[in-house]
Amino acid sequence: MNRSKIVVLDFGSQYAHLIAKRFRMLGYYSEIALPSADLSVFEGAKGIIFSGGPSSVYDEKVPEFNEKILTLQIPILGLCYGHQLMSKSYGANVGKADVGEFGFAQLNLSDTGKQSPLFKDVSPVTQVWMSHQDAVLSLADGFEVIGSTKDCQFAALQNLDKKRFSLQCHCEVKDTPEGNKIFKNFADICGMEINWDEDTVLNHIMDSIKTDAKDKNVLLFLSGGVDSTVAFALLNKALGQDRVLGLHIDNGFMRKNESKNVSDAYKKFGFNNFIVEDASQSFLDAIKGLTDPQKKRMAVGENFITVRDRVVAAQKLDEDKWMLAQGTLYPDIIESGGTKNSNTIKTHHNRVEGIQKLIAQGMIIEPLKDLYKDEVRAIGKKLGLDDELVMRHPFPGPGLSINVLCSDGKLSDADKKEIDNANKELNSIELHHFCARCTATLERFVLPVKSVGVQGDFRTYRFPAVLRFQKEDGGFHHFPKHWKKVEDTSSDITNAAKLINRCVLCLWQNPNVKDSDMKLQEGYCDKRRLDQLREVDNIVLTHLHKTGWYDKIFQHLTIDIPYASSADRASFVLRPVCSEDVMTARFAELDRELLLKIVKEISELGFVDAIYYDCTNKPPATFGWE
Repeated sequence: MNRSKIVVLDFGSQYAHLIAKRFRMLGYYSEIALPSADLSVFEGAKGIIFSGGPSSVYDEKVPEFNEKILTLQIPILGLCYGHQLMSKSYGANVGKADVGEFGFAQLNLSDTGKQSPLFKDVSPVTQVWMSHQDAVLSLADGFEVIGSTKDCQFAALQNLDKKRFSLQCHCEVKDTPEGNKIFKNFADICGMEINWDEDTVLNHIMDSIKTDAKDKNVLLFLSGGVDSTVAFALLNKALGQDRVLGLHIDNGFMRKNESKNVSDAYKKFGFNNFIVEDASQSFLDAIKGLTDPQKKRMAVGENFITVRDRVVAAQKLDEDKWMLAQGTLYPDIIESGGTKNSNTIKTHHNRVEGIQKLIAQGMIIEPLKDLYKDEVRAIGKKLGLDDELVMRHPFPGPGLSINVLCSDGKLSDADKKEIDNANKELNSIELHHFCARCTATLERFVLPVKSVGVQGDFRTYRFPAVLRFQKEDGGFHHFPKHWKKVEDTSSDITNAAKLINRCVLCLWQNPNVKDSDMKLQEGYCDKRRLDQLREVDNIVLTHLHKTGWYDKIFQHLTIDIPYASSADRASFVLRPVCSEDVMTARFAELDRELLLKIVKEISELGFVDAIYYDCTNKPPATFGWE
């Protein structure tokens, strides 16, 4: 494509592609390239971004980098890992920071920074999003400090003569509110002109579908979620309904009445080229007895292929004339370790071995694979899809199976020691955001289950910390009125602790159950636990719809954890989140009265022992727990 561009070098960051997306949203064409790229890749480039990444620049094994890129006479901006690489390449020291930063920080511009072209019209004290354990420890020749945080002296640097700039923070995420302003300033420094818009994106996708499909028909996995629905609409528009078949598989992991609701919504919009296959028993059999989250995800993904093959045979579809399509988004690929330098956070069902083989054979079409959720929704609206379809909360292919945490109920001596250490670590952290009354009644402990998280572009698998305040009537627990104090405390805990990556509030515990009775139980993803989860999840979603909160948040997940007084009971975690692009998120601050109504109704179910509220941002936590 012959146009001026900004090239983003992907060092494996969870956010690398998001950088390119931000520039495109600002109207500047941007491409992703490997840091080992030949200089010919930069023909037409007006600027270069070094992304973040999971490596440390001082490690023996780091992403291959073509240092000749630094000789190019065009502006370069380094972010996070790229910030550190920039300094190291020009002779500075980089090493472990005394204090890692994960989440919000305040960037204070220096006097020089206030005059920097990179910070034109940026507030002298601005909120930024951090996710790092390493730091620049000294200045390279010719560089000057243009911004610092409380714990990071060299958080923003520049060398105006060379037009080199670098920031420890992530400007590409929405939680750096003035990030787009900084990117716009960098584009101005580069001399970029507006050359990209939404129509260009849509036309590019339509052309790609026609090119990839050639003369073949397409069978699409149709979960009913936003991504597969928009992919379905795009395929229908590009190829025509007679060449596209949607396959909605009821895998037994759907929400209450989900498959019927999905089918009704599609028919209402005018889609008539889809079929529904009940394969629930085969999926339950595929994950029977599994406790490892990764193995469970892989089993679900592989069984989708098995069911697909069965449907192809039953429908008498000629394999030589049909391709498979998926509504895969870029975050699915990057979290699955799908780019050269990225770290696996969790394996998505659409990136298991069977799918990868089909991709290698050129038998998969993924029209949305370069996009994020908000871009997909914008395209869906442009195609005329109703909000009922486009604005639904994300619901991935594995459905509720990944919200049911599994365990054999046994804790090894090593597990017990790690839990003891996590508790000691948790109780050693000074918490100073709450009033004296709250602090005096506060109990804190870790749950004996682990959940997945992401810190500094690495996958973590650690314990959640529980904050439990004074018990009130009916098993309810007091919780602070100010969510900001909860958020700050959660950040303090996850930043300081090495064995903890989440923080939850205990909202209710069965008054008939003693603390000593609450234990890790044996529990797998079976129909009984799924049915229990469906009931709890339905209560939450019903209240969110009634009050308008469903449209105010990005997604709500209800998590079933095998921590209870007996194996037939369970505890549940409420996980409402606000996000735009999935790569970062803040926990949603639900209305207090609404939350109390939800908790009260859930507590009246006969199988619930405790209800928690996940108050952790991403990072350090992911949306779900598996």
